[in-house]
Amino acid sequence: MTDYAKALGSRLRAIRTQQGLSLHGVEEKSRGRWKAVVVGSYERGDRAVTVQRLAELAEFYGVPIHELLPQGVAPGSPTEAAPRIIIDLEQLSHVPAEQSAPLARYAATIQSQRGDYNGRVLSIRHEDLRSLAVIYDASPGALTEQLISWGVLTPDARRAVDAVGA
Repeated sequence: MTDYAKALGSRLRAIRTQQGLSLHGVEEKSRGRWKAVVVGSYERGDRAVTVQRLAELAEFYGVPIHELLPQGVAPGSPTEAAPRIIIDLEQLSHVPAEQSAPLARYAATIQSQRGDYNGRVLSIRHEDLRSLAVIYDASPGALTEQLISWGVLTPDARRAVDAVGA
């Protein structure tokens, strides 16, 4: 198994879990189109996924295909993918507006620019996190901790922030 296959599998698993789906939940929601054993083998990197199947899986999850691809890892590369910063938009909707309004507006702007309205998750760049930190008058690290406490980011976001020295 290559590092790329592992990184791709990690991205697939991250998107699935962000949507609150188990492997069997994927099979049920897809009415059997996506078998739990097949999706699990993609996530473990035990089974190669074709570009066509990857595009279909992205459509099923309601995310752009590039969100399924690991960043910073070329096929056959020994380099590990840098963690992504993924905002849980559904969880953001449960945060009181007086706290979440700047982030909600920022996310809505990004969604508008991308034409991406899946409403569940939104990946942002490290530069976006820095901009948000300025808006919230906090360091990127402190803002990350706040967003984790709100449930908007997973604890993995700490690694993404540390990876770029934000």
